[in-house]
Amino acid sequence: MTVDEMLTRIRQTGITYSDVSKCTGIPLSTLQKIFSKATVKPRRTTMQILTDFFTPSGYSCAAEAPAEYKTDGSGALQTLSIWERTDNTLEDYLALPDDIRVELIDGAFYNMASPNAIHQRISMLICREFESFIENNGGPCIPFIAPSDVQLDCDDKTVVEPDVFVVCDRDKITLPRTVGAPDLVIEVLSGSSWYHDTVRKLKKYRNAGVREYWIVLPDEKRVWVYFFEESGLYNEYTFDDTVSVRIWDGKCKVDFKKIFDKISFLFDKNKGKS
Repeated sequence: MTVDEMLTRIRQTGITYSDVSKCTGIPLSTLQKIFSKATVKPRRTTMQILTDFFTPSGYSCAAEAPAEYKTDGSGALQTLSIWERTDNTLEDYLALPDDIRVELIDGAFYNMASPNAIHQRISMLICREFESFIENNGGPCIPFIAPSDVQLDCDDKTVVEPDVFVVCDRDKITLPRTVGAPDLVIEVLSGSSWYHDTVRKLKKYRNAGVREYWIVLPDEKRVWVYFFEESGLYNEYTFDDTVSVRIWDGKCKVDFKKIFDKISFLFDKNKGKS
């Protein structure tokens, strides 16, 4: 079996490099070099172990690791897929292949679809408004745009990628990720993310201490704005409205009509598509 065939199996099943390492006894660092193709000619014995592992009928943990890779067997891979588990951690998240986009919430993985052009442009234009406001008014806040990880609860069970978010406590910002709740989060919905963004992540953001949460619904041309410091209910706006940012006392305003004018041609292209 070739490295490319193994990578295909990994993408199809969502199994992590960490799981492969635990099962085969091959160090995670060695696997990362093989699967990234930094190692051009892996050892024949190593490739045989991996081929035996990626069997057509499933994953075999019966492979005999090379002597230099021997372990005590305590980390043998369980048959339960990471997609069915609720005990995944930051370590499992970081071990996923780079081309797999997921969020980790309370130990469970959730797939993330790639954003379409409408989704991406709305996110970028909103973030640009925030960047401009901060440059003109000063202050410690920093805006971010996906993909950028947020370790929401400061534990190893939840890592999310909001479309746009603002962090005003710079101590929360590390080079790998933000650790702790942002002050403002914005999610731009796609059809597949409705429940994820309006229910699951809404609850997580509120409980984690996010102050303000916007949900942008492009298909309906509406914006729901939650300001959790005052209420658990949202105020609804349309793409004809200007929306004030509450964490900045309404001084920053996002003109959605202006945003829509810039992307309206994409809505024509999107007619009849989900």
